[in-house]
Amino acid sequence: MPAPVGLGEFVVASLIVEITPGPNMAYLVPLSAAQGRRAGLAAVAGVAAGLAVYGAIAAMGLAALIATVPAIYALLRWFGVLYLLWLAWEAWQDPPEQPTSNTASGDAALAWRSFLVNVLNPKAGMFFVAILPDFIAPDAGSIVQQNFALIAIYVTIATAVHLAIAIGASALQPWFAAGERRQALLRRTMAIALAGVAIWLFFNTRR
Repeated sequence: MPAPVGLGEFVVASLIVEITPGPNMAYLVPLSAAQGRRAGLAAVAGVAAGLAVYGAIAAMGLAALIATVPAIYALLRWFGVLYLLWLAWEAWQDPPEQPTSNTASGDAALAWRSFLVNVLNPKAGMFFVAILPDFIAPDAGSIVQQNFALIAIYVTIATAVHLAIAIGASALQPWFAAGERRQALLRRTMAIALAGVAIWLFFNTRR
C-alpha cells in the first residue's frame, strides 16, 4: 500500500481537530465523570465506530453527496439536533432514567448512543470531505487505498484523544458518587452540555 503523502501534516491536522473542544468532548467528559471509566470507554467505542462509518462513506464518495444534497444534509442535521435534545432531557431525569454501564447491555446502549451522536452529525463528516482530499495524491497509487489509510490514521488519533478524555474525566467519578447532590449536579451539567451541543450543531451546520 502506498504511503499517504504529507502524512506528518495529516497527523498534526487530525490532532488539532480532535483536541479542539467540540460535541464529542462535551459528551464524553460529563458522561465519564458521572458513570466512570467503563461508561466512558463504551462511549468512546461508539464514537470510534461512528467516525469509521463516516470514513467508509467518505471513501465511497457518499459523504460528498450528503454535503451537497440539501435535503439529505437537512434531514441528518435535524435528526442530530433533536436526538441530542432528547438525550439532554433524559440526562436531566432521575438516575433510573439513565443508561448505566455496569452490564454488557449498558455498555452496548452507551456505545449505540455515542455512535448515533456522530452518525447524525453531518459536521462529523466534513473533515473527510473538506480536509482529507488535500492529502490524497492521484499519482501516488490507488486513491481508494490512500483514503482508507488516512481514515484509519484519523480514527486511531481521534480514539486515542477520546480515550485520554474519558479516562481523565472518569477519575472524578468517585467524588461525584459520594453524594446525591453531587450526582444531581453532574446530571444537570451533562444535560446542559448536551443541550449546548445541540444548539452548537444547529447554528454551526446552517447553510
